[in-house]
Amino acid sequence: MIKIHNACKRYSGVNVLDNVSIQVKKSGILGLAGPSGSGKSTLLRCLQKLETLDDGSLECNGKTGFMFQDFQLFPHMTALENIVYAPNLSDRSAKRRRNNEKRAREMLKNLGIESKMYEYPESLSGGQKQRVALARSLMVNPDILLCDEPTSGLDVATTMDVVSLLKSVGETGVAMIIASHDLDFLTKISDRIILLREGKIVVDIKTEEHKNPVIYLKKYYVDD
Repeated sequence: MIKIHNACKRYSGVNVLDNVSIQVKKSGILGLAGPSGSGKSTLLRCLQKLETLDDGSLECNGKTGFMFQDFQLFPHMTALENIVYAPNLSDRSAKRRRNNEKRAREMLKNLGIESKMYEYPESLSGGQKQRVALARSLMVNPDILLCDEPTSGLDVATTMDVVSLLKSVGETGVAMIIASHDLDFLTKISDRIILLREGKIVVDIKTEEHKNPVIYLKKYYVDD
């Protein structure tokens, strides 16, 4: 579904991605680990076509949805309005817009925040904003969900909720690529983890093949 070959991306002459090659199958959850500046977020942004590669190639067969690290919810829109905004841009008919709202309401109910649908982002907790962002990204029916630091700033309990939510999404057949500096979180959710450092792949493992993948990854993890 995704083929990345010798991907290179430079900012001000610095290699943020340095000949990265990855293949991702149609299902499963791939974790991208690494400290700040390792290239993991840049790789996600290139997959979403928010950035373009300087060299190399990227093939993505399927529709992508993107969860931003800072949520990027519209502050002047309610939770419900944030979720239906994108699909309503293309669905002009009243019937389709009603269907979008019905689906959005069901998502909020399934995510446990139905009571927050008419509230604005400023009154939502970090975990609630994360759920709204997840619902919004799923409204486009993605084949691949790209998540940039989905647990950033969340407490332990809310992080575990996010683990459960993303696992339930994965069970529907949506493939996921999740970038995070939190190794414990990634090993709880990922089938495979790639560790990046200074734009290069340092480690590529299947979590099931390691008794304690966190300890293994920490041997190669250098936080600058």
